Amino acid sequence: MLTDAQLDRYARHLILPEVGGAGQQKLLASRVLAVGAGGLGAPLLLYLAAAGVGTLGVIDDDDVDVSNLQRQVIHGNERIGRPKAESAAAGIHALDPAIRVETHNERLTEANAARLFRDYDLILDGSDNFATRYLVNDAAVTAGRTLVSGAVLRFDGQVSTFKPHAGPEHPCYRCLFPEPPPPGAVPACSEAGILGAVAGAVGTLMAVEALKELIGIGEGLSGRLLLYDALTASTRIIRFKRRPGCPTCGSPGG
Repeated sequence: MLTDAQLDRYARHLILPEVGGAGQQKLLASRVLAVGAGGLGAPLLLYLAAAGVGTLGVIDDDDVDVSNLQRQVIHGNERIGRPKAESAAAGIHALDPAIRVETHNERLTEANAARLFRDYDLILDGSDNFATRYLVNDAAVTAGRTLVSGAVLRFDGQVSTFKPHAGPEHPCYRCLFPEPPPPGAVPACSEAGILGAVAGAVGTLMAVEALKELIGIGEGLSGRLLLYDALTASTRIIRFKRRPGCPTCGSPGG
């Protein structure tokens, strides 16, 4: 049963037939973990908090730096030097003190991923390196959790959803990208740059896909990679299937 305060706060959700009271209650009962509170994690955490996702987990072992503020909009000048997970929690509570935030000031590893992922309904990957992306995928598959993953660089971004536990028609990240690129083949944002608003656009798309998965509405991005090009203001979809013999979600020989 929604309180009077919740009826007021989520009024624009409640009048959507696809959401309504039942959908809003699903959001309030949901537990979501964001891997990274940076360029992608910042907007997606704010929008999930605004939407009423009841519990948000944040794992990040970095501290807020002044160079982050160009795109990581959940942080502010007054929190430079503080752990990003704690700063993100402060930003969320400034928006809605009722949202529960669980902070994990640590780097994601195989050991803590296995422990953490089981405690959440949905995983969001906004990390900025390939090692973490593959680790997140493998841990999400093992835990049977849906993963929404995004990436950005310069003026481009991509978003997809991975949930092989939902059936054989649903691939994982390794089905799309079997192996990480060679070291140095893809520059980091610190080397190539990033238009700050692009991170906002892609992080917001991730939040939309997360909300769809949590409520159970619309057509998700499982088996589809959305590519966004800010310079041409264009998007395109690449479809992909589960890869026979995938070491993470497939069986030997398919």
